[in-house]
Amino acid sequence: MLILYSSSGESIDLIYRQLIRLAIAFGAMIVVSQIPPLYLNRAAPTLITIGIFLLILVLLIGSTGGGAQRWLNLGFIKFQPSEMMKIIVPISIASILSERTLPPRALMSLLSLTVIIVVVALIALQPDLGTSLLIGASGVYVLFFSGASIRLVKNTWLSLGLLLGILSGLFYVAWNYLLISYQQNRIITLFNPEYDPLGSGYHIMQSKIAIGSGGLTGKGLNQGSQSQLDFVPESSTDFIFSVLAEETGFIGVLFLIFIYLLIIYRCMDLSMRCEDNFSRLLG
Repeated sequence: MLILYSSSGESIDLIYRQLIRLAIAFGAMIVVSQIPPLYLNRAAPTLITIGIFLLILVLLIGSTGGGAQRWLNLGFIKFQPSEMMKIIVPISIASILSERTLPPRALMSLLSLTVIIVVVALIALQPDLGTSLLIGASGVYVLFFSGASIRLVKNTWLSLGLLLGILSGLFYVAWNYLLISYQQNRIITLFNPEYDPLGSGYHIMQSKIAIGSGGLTGKGLNQGSQSQLDFVPESSTDFIFSVLAEETGFIGVLFLIFIYLLIIYRCMDLSMRCEDNFSRLLG
Protein backbone atom coordinates (compact mmCIF):
# COMPACT_ATOMS: atom_id res chain seq x y z
CA MET A 1 0.00 0.00 0.00
CA LEU A 2 2.91 2.36 0.71
CA ILE A 3 4.33 1.81 -2.77
CA LEU A 4 0.88 2.20 -4.34
CA TYR A 5 0.41 5.44 -2.40
CA SER A 6 3.74 6.70 -3.71
CA SER A 7 3.28 5.58 -7.32
CA SER A 8 -0.22 7.06 -7.56
CA GLY A 9 0.92 10.54 -6.58
CA GLU A 10 -0.36 10.15 -3.01
CA SER A 11 -3.89 9.38 -4.19
CA ILE A 12 -6.11 8.51 -1.22
CA ASP A 13 -8.95 7.57 -3.57
CA LEU A 14 -6.86 4.85 -5.22
CA ILE A 15 -5.83 3.48 -1.83
CA TYR A 16 -9.46 3.43 -0.72
CA ARG A 17 -10.57 1.53 -3.83
CA GLN A 18 -7.72 -0.94 -3.42
CA LEU A 19 -8.67 -1.55 0.21
CA ILE A 20 -12.23 -2.32 -0.88
CA ARG A 21 -10.91 -4.85 -3.42
CA LEU A 22 -8.71 -6.42 -0.75
CA ALA A 23 -11.66 -6.72 1.61
CA ILE A 24 -13.78 -8.39 -1.09
CA ALA A 25 -10.91 -10.71 -2.03
CA PHE A 26 -10.30 -11.64 1.60
CA GLY A 27 -13.99 -12.40 2.08
CA ALA A 28 -14.04 -14.53 -1.07
CA MET A 29 -10.95 -16.38 0.17
CA ILE A 30 -12.66 -17.20 3.46
CA VAL A 31 -15.79 -18.45 1.67
CA VAL A 32 -13.90 -20.56 -0.88
CA SER A 33 -11.67 -22.05 1.82
CA GLN A 34 -14.78 -23.55 3.43
CA ILE A 35 -15.68 -25.51 0.28
CA PRO A 36 -14.60 -29.17 0.65
CA PRO A 37 -12.14 -30.21 -2.11
CA LEU A 38 -14.47 -33.10 -2.98
CA TYR A 39 -17.11 -30.60 -4.16
CA LEU A 40 -14.58 -28.79 -6.36
CA ASN A 41 -13.48 -32.11 -7.83
CA ARG A 42 -17.06 -33.06 -8.69
CA ALA A 43 -17.80 -29.60 -10.11
CA ALA A 44 -14.69 -29.51 -12.33
CA PRO A 45 -16.32 -30.94 -15.53
CA THR A 46 -19.20 -28.47 -15.22
CA LEU A 47 -16.89 -25.54 -14.52
CA ILE A 48 -14.60 -26.18 -17.50
CA THR A 49 -17.59 -26.71 -19.82
CA ILE A 50 -19.16 -23.42 -18.75
CA GLY A 51 -15.80 -21.66 -18.99
CA ILE A 52 -15.13 -22.84 -22.56
CA PHE A 53 -18.70 -21.94 -23.55
CA LEU A 54 -18.23 -18.39 -22.20
CA LEU A 55 -14.91 -18.03 -24.06
CA ILE A 56 -16.65 -19.00 -27.30
CA LEU A 57 -19.40 -16.46 -26.55
CA VAL A 58 -16.73 -13.77 -26.12
CA LEU A 59 -15.44 -14.47 -29.64
CA LEU A 60 -18.98 -14.36 -31.04
CA ILE A 61 -20.70 -11.51 -29.18
CA GLY A 62 -18.06 -10.14 -26.82
CA SER A 63 -17.49 -6.43 -26.19
CA THR A 64 -14.40 -4.83 -27.70
CA GLY A 65 -12.11 -2.56 -25.72
CA GLY A 66 -8.51 -1.50 -26.23
CA GLY A 67 -8.34 -3.31 -29.56
CA ALA A 68 -9.28 -6.68 -28.06
CA GLN A 69 -12.56 -8.58 -27.72
CA ARG A 70 -12.25 -9.86 -24.14
CA TRP A 71 -15.38 -8.78 -22.30
CA LEU A 72 -18.80 -10.38 -22.01
CA ASN A 73 -21.61 -7.92 -21.32
CA LEU A 74 -24.70 -9.53 -19.81
CA GLY A 75 -26.45 -6.22 -19.17
CA PHE A 76 -26.33 -6.37 -15.39
CA ILE A 77 -22.65 -7.31 -15.30
CA LYS A 78 -19.59 -7.02 -17.55
CA PHE A 79 -16.70 -9.40 -16.97
CA GLN A 80 -13.78 -11.26 -18.58
CA PRO A 81 -14.34 -15.04 -18.69
CA SER A 82 -10.59 -15.48 -19.13
CA GLU A 83 -10.12 -14.32 -15.52
CA MET A 84 -12.33 -17.17 -14.33
CA MET A 85 -10.21 -19.66 -16.25
CA LYS A 86 -7.18 -18.80 -14.10
CA ILE A 87 -8.90 -20.79 -11.35
CA ILE A 88 -10.98 -23.22 -13.40
CA VAL A 89 -8.10 -24.63 -15.48
CA PRO A 90 -5.95 -25.78 -12.51
CA ILE A 91 -9.06 -27.26 -10.84
CA SER A 92 -9.98 -29.14 -14.03
CA ILE A 93 -6.48 -30.47 -14.69
CA ALA A 94 -6.13 -31.59 -11.07
CA SER A 95 -9.51 -33.33 -11.34
CA ILE A 96 -8.57 -35.15 -14.56
CA LEU A 97 -5.20 -36.33 -13.26
CA SER A 98 -6.51 -37.40 -9.85
CA GLU A 99 -8.96 -39.90 -11.34
CA ARG A 100 -6.19 -42.50 -11.50
CA THR A 101 -3.04 -43.23 -9.54
CA LEU A 102 -0.07 -40.93 -10.01
CA PRO A 103 1.98 -40.50 -12.11
CA PRO A 104 -0.80 -40.24 -14.71
CA ARG A 105 -1.02 -42.46 -17.74
CA ALA A 106 -0.47 -41.10 -21.24
CA LEU A 107 -4.23 -40.87 -21.94
CA MET A 108 -4.88 -38.66 -18.91
CA SER A 109 -1.88 -36.47 -19.75
CA LEU A 110 -3.10 -36.12 -23.34
CA LEU A 111 -6.61 -35.20 -22.18
CA SER A 112 -5.15 -32.58 -19.82
CA LEU A 113 -3.01 -31.09 -22.59
CA THR A 114 -6.05 -30.97 -24.89
CA VAL A 115 -8.03 -28.97 -22.33
CA ILE A 116 -5.10 -26.58 -21.81
CA ILE A 117 -4.55 -26.07 -25.55
CA VAL A 118 -8.26 -25.42 -26.23
CA VAL A 119 -8.51 -22.80 -23.47
CA VAL A 120 -5.21 -21.14 -24.42
CA ALA A 121 -6.22 -20.98 -28.09
CA LEU A 122 -9.63 -19.42 -27.34
CA ILE A 123 -8.06 -16.73 -25.15
CA ALA A 124 -5.23 -16.06 -27.62
CA LEU A 125 -7.82 -15.41 -30.34
CA GLN A 126 -9.37 -12.51 -28.36
CA PRO A 127 -6.38 -11.59 -28.60
CA ASP A 128 -4.89 -11.80 -25.09
CA LEU A 129 -1.48 -13.41 -25.36
CA GLY A 130 -0.36 -12.65 -21.80
CA THR A 131 -3.39 -14.20 -20.10
CA SER A 132 -3.36 -17.22 -22.42
CA LEU A 133 0.28 -17.97 -21.58
CA LEU A 134 -0.37 -17.50 -17.86
CA ILE A 135 -3.33 -19.89 -17.88
CA GLY A 136 -1.40 -22.38 -20.01
CA ALA A 137 1.45 -22.27 -17.51
CA SER A 138 -0.93 -22.88 -14.59
CA GLY A 139 -2.26 -26.03 -16.27
CA VAL A 140 1.19 -27.31 -17.26
CA TYR A 141 2.38 -26.63 -13.70
CA VAL A 142 -0.24 -29.04 -12.31
CA LEU A 143 0.62 -31.57 -15.02
CA PHE A 144 4.33 -31.34 -14.19
CA PHE A 145 3.84 -31.89 -10.46
CA SER A 146 1.63 -34.89 -11.13
CA GLY A 147 4.75 -36.68 -12.35
CA ALA A 148 3.63 -36.84 -15.98
CA SER A 149 6.44 -37.94 -18.27
CA ILE A 150 7.40 -35.97 -21.39
CA ARG A 151 8.93 -39.06 -22.98
CA LEU A 152 7.24 -39.78 -26.30
CA VAL A 153 9.35 -42.89 -26.99
CA LYS A 154 11.52 -45.11 -24.80
CA ASN A 155 14.80 -43.43 -25.76
CA THR A 156 15.12 -40.26 -23.65
CA TRP A 157 17.27 -38.28 -26.09
CA LEU A 158 15.07 -39.20 -29.05
CA SER A 159 12.02 -38.22 -27.01
CA LEU A 160 13.55 -34.83 -26.19
CA GLY A 161 14.43 -34.33 -29.85
CA LEU A 162 10.87 -35.09 -30.94
CA LEU A 163 9.47 -32.79 -28.27
CA LEU A 164 11.80 -29.98 -29.34
CA GLY A 165 10.77 -30.50 -32.96
CA ILE A 166 7.08 -30.36 -32.08
CA LEU A 167 7.53 -27.20 -30.00
CA SER A 168 9.56 -25.57 -32.79
CA GLY A 169 6.85 -26.41 -35.30
CA LEU A 170 4.14 -25.02 -33.04
CA PHE A 171 6.14 -21.83 -32.52
CA TYR A 172 6.61 -21.42 -36.29
CA VAL A 173 2.89 -21.85 -36.96
CA ALA A 174 1.91 -19.53 -34.11
CA TRP A 175 4.41 -16.82 -35.13
CA ASN A 176 3.52 -16.80 -38.82
CA TYR A 177 -0.19 -17.57 -38.79
CA LEU A 178 -1.70 -16.88 -35.36
CA LEU A 179 0.09 -13.94 -33.76
CA ILE A 180 -0.79 -10.48 -35.02
CA SER A 181 1.85 -7.77 -35.48
CA TYR A 182 1.47 -6.13 -32.08
CA GLN A 183 1.86 -9.49 -30.32
CA GLN A 184 5.01 -10.22 -32.31
CA ASN A 185 6.38 -6.80 -31.36
CA ARG A 186 5.67 -7.46 -27.68
CA ILE A 187 7.62 -10.72 -27.77
CA ILE A 188 10.55 -9.10 -29.61
CA THR A 189 10.51 -6.17 -27.19
CA LEU A 190 10.52 -8.51 -24.19
CA PHE A 191 13.92 -9.86 -25.19
CA ASN A 192 15.23 -6.70 -26.84
CA PRO A 193 13.60 -3.46 -25.57
CA GLU A 194 16.13 -1.43 -27.58
CA TYR A 195 14.43 -2.74 -30.73
CA ASP A 196 11.86 0.07 -30.39
CA PRO A 197 13.02 2.38 -27.56
CA LEU A 198 10.42 5.09 -28.19
CA GLY A 199 7.56 2.73 -28.96
CA SER A 200 6.83 -0.74 -27.62
CA GLY A 201 10.13 -0.87 -25.73
CA TYR A 202 9.65 2.44 -23.90
CA HIS A 203 7.89 0.96 -20.86
CA ILE A 204 10.55 -1.68 -20.23
CA MET A 205 13.49 0.67 -20.77
CA GLN A 206 12.13 3.29 -18.37
CA SER A 207 11.37 0.64 -15.75
CA LYS A 208 14.93 -0.74 -16.09
CA ILE A 209 16.30 2.75 -15.53
CA ALA A 210 14.13 3.10 -12.42
CA ILE A 211 15.25 -0.28 -11.05
CA GLY A 212 18.93 0.45 -11.67
CA SER A 213 18.78 3.93 -10.17
CA GLY A 214 17.48 2.59 -6.84
CA GLY A 215 20.89 1.29 -5.84
CA LEU A 216 21.27 -0.65 -2.59
CA THR A 217 18.93 1.22 -0.26
CA GLY A 218 16.73 3.20 -2.68
CA LYS A 219 15.86 6.87 -2.92
CA GLY A 220 13.15 6.81 -0.26
CA LEU A 221 9.35 6.74 -0.43
CA ASN A 222 7.88 9.37 -2.76
CA GLN A 223 11.42 10.28 -3.88
CA GLY A 224 11.73 8.19 -7.05
CA SER A 225 12.51 10.48 -9.97
CA GLN A 226 11.45 8.01 -12.67
CA SER A 227 8.10 7.23 -11.08
CA GLN A 228 7.27 10.63 -9.58
CA LEU A 229 8.03 12.45 -12.84
CA ASP A 230 5.89 9.99 -14.83
CA PHE A 231 8.73 8.51 -16.87
CA VAL A 232 7.46 5.04 -15.90
CA PRO A 233 4.04 4.42 -17.51
CA GLU A 234 1.43 2.46 -15.53
CA SER A 235 3.52 2.91 -12.39
CA SER A 236 0.56 2.01 -10.16
CA THR A 237 -0.24 -1.25 -11.95
CA ASP A 238 1.94 -3.17 -14.42
CA PHE A 239 5.24 -1.50 -13.50
CA ILE A 240 4.78 -0.96 -9.78
CA PHE A 241 7.76 -3.25 -9.12
CA SER A 242 10.06 -0.66 -10.70
CA VAL A 243 8.71 1.92 -8.24
CA LEU A 244 9.46 -0.43 -5.35
CA ALA A 245 13.01 -1.03 -6.65
CA GLU A 246 13.71 2.66 -7.18
CA GLU A 247 12.42 3.82 -3.80
CA THR A 248 13.51 0.91 -1.55
CA GLY A 249 16.51 -0.33 -3.52
CA PHE A 250 18.01 -3.79 -3.73
CA ILE A 251 17.19 -4.44 -0.07
CA GLY A 252 13.49 -3.82 -0.68
CA VAL A 253 13.54 -6.10 -3.73
CA LEU A 254 15.19 -8.89 -1.72
CA PHE A 255 12.58 -8.48 1.01
CA LEU A 256 9.75 -8.80 -1.53
CA ILE A 257 11.34 -11.89 -3.09
CA PHE A 258 11.75 -13.39 0.39
CA ILE A 259 8.04 -12.90 1.10
CA TYR A 260 7.12 -14.57 -2.21
CA LEU A 261 9.43 -17.52 -1.48
CA LEU A 262 7.94 -17.85 2.00
CA ILE A 263 4.41 -17.98 0.57
CA ILE A 264 5.45 -20.52 -2.09
CA TYR A 265 7.16 -22.69 0.52
CA ARG A 266 4.09 -22.58 2.75
CA CYS A 267 1.80 -23.50 -0.17
CA MET A 268 4.03 -26.41 -1.18
CA ASP A 269 4.23 -27.61 2.42
CA LEU A 270 0.45 -27.59 2.83
CA SER A 271 0.04 -29.27 -0.56
CA MET A 272 2.33 -32.16 0.35
CA ARG A 273 0.36 -32.74 3.57
CA CYS A 274 -2.93 -33.26 1.72
CA GLU A 275 -4.30 -36.79 1.90
CA ASP A 276 -5.84 -37.08 -1.59
CA ASN A 277 -4.33 -36.54 -5.04
CA PHE A 278 -6.80 -33.84 -6.09
CA SER A 279 -6.07 -31.60 -3.11
CA ARG A 280 -2.34 -32.21 -3.45
CA LEU A 281 -2.28 -31.28 -7.15
CA LEU A 282 -4.59 -28.30 -6.73
CA GLY A 283 -2.47 -27.02 -3.84
